[in-house]
Amino acid sequence: MTDDVVIGPLDLATHVDEALRVQAHAFGLSDDEVTVRRQIVLRHLTYPGARALGATTPEGRLVGFVYGMPNDRGHWWSTVVEPYLRVHGVEDWLDDSFVITELHVQPGYQNRGVGRTLITTITDTVDQPRSILSAIDVESPARGLYRSLGYADLARNVQFPSAQKPYAVMGAPLPLKRSGS
Repeated sequence: MTDDVVIGPLDLATHVDEALRVQAHAFGLSDDEVTVRRQIVLRHLTYPGARALGATTPEGRLVGFVYGMPNDRGHWWSTVVEPYLRVHGVEDWLDDSFVITELHVQPGYQNRGVGRTLITTITDTVDQPRSILSAIDVESPARGLYRSLGYADLARNVQFPSAQKPYAVMGAPLPLKRSGS
């Protein structure tokens, strides 16, 4: 990873607006989408086991973040993806898994190991034996990163309400692969 970024705990509630600026830049979100996501992030942080890490420059500027929590079948995300997983006989991935809710890195800091370090560091400290996440269902650097860490597709063409593009749900046993091979 690059020497000009430090990975460490992030008080996401305090830095939610800064984190959402990273997400908006990395993901191309509108102001209205950021407003909605702000409320979602703050709600997620109230869930048991929720945790976050940030990637900051020496000047203290946030350039990436990850957050997640132990999965709960009652959470909205699980209720949306469960039918897609059930079709493939893998709905048990919703149990005893840590969900990577968001992982975003500023474009200028991508492909430098920041995202890899964020996701491996956050999953290293969880009690669950596996991790799940959803990503836009296209071949992208993000999906390549997830595959290199050991994530595999559990379901594809998952449609979230109000999302324009389909998603893939991916899962990996923990600990994640380190080498990227």
